Amino acid sequence: MVNYIWVGMTLIGVLFAMVNGTMEQVNEALFVSAREAVTLCLGLMSILVFWLGLMKIAEAAGLLDKLSVLFKPLITWLFPDIPPQHPAMGYILSNMMANLFGLGNAATPLGIKAMEQLKLLNGGKSSASRSMITFLALNTSSVTLIPTTVIAIRLNYHSASPTDIVFPTIIATIISAIGGIAIDRYFYYRRKRNGVE
Repeated sequence: MVNYIWVGMTLIGVLFAMVNGTMEQVNEALFVSAREAVTLCLGLMSILVFWLGLMKIAEAAGLLDKLSVLFKPLITWLFPDIPPQHPAMGYILSNMMANLFGLGNAATPLGIKAMEQLKLLNGGKSSASRSMITFLALNTSSVTLIPTTVIAIRLNYHSASPTDIVFPTIIATIISAIGGIAIDRYFYYRRKRNGVE
């Protein structure tokens, strides 16, 4: 569906430019944007490779295992429906660690694997389980200590202080995570009280 929306918007934009006689500006913007996109991707790639490398080092040093042990009580409290040794727990913890270090691209495959495992636990039903909804809320509003992607974008555009975003990001993501969990719990208990679950 999103593909149709983008194609539609592109066609409408091109038709509008043809009617208004601004095709030259559209062509210029297209090539400038393409060049900037490639530059931005290369800048992001180098930063992401650096942080993914650091994450691999942290994993080899056992730091991620220690962080997982630290967060395990929180995860078991948030996901009481998941057995403690189930593979979904490992994927959820890994997803949280990747999000914690601002590695959204690395967190995505882990999140997909976690959802696949949660769907198996849900008996393959098409409706989302309580754990799936909680995981989605947590993944979307995850706490981030180092906003790697934002720092990379700020570096790419020659920001005077690209890391100034770190402290506000920590505050904002803590608030969003608390809000996401609170809303998830509110709707869960409301549905339970109404006899939906």
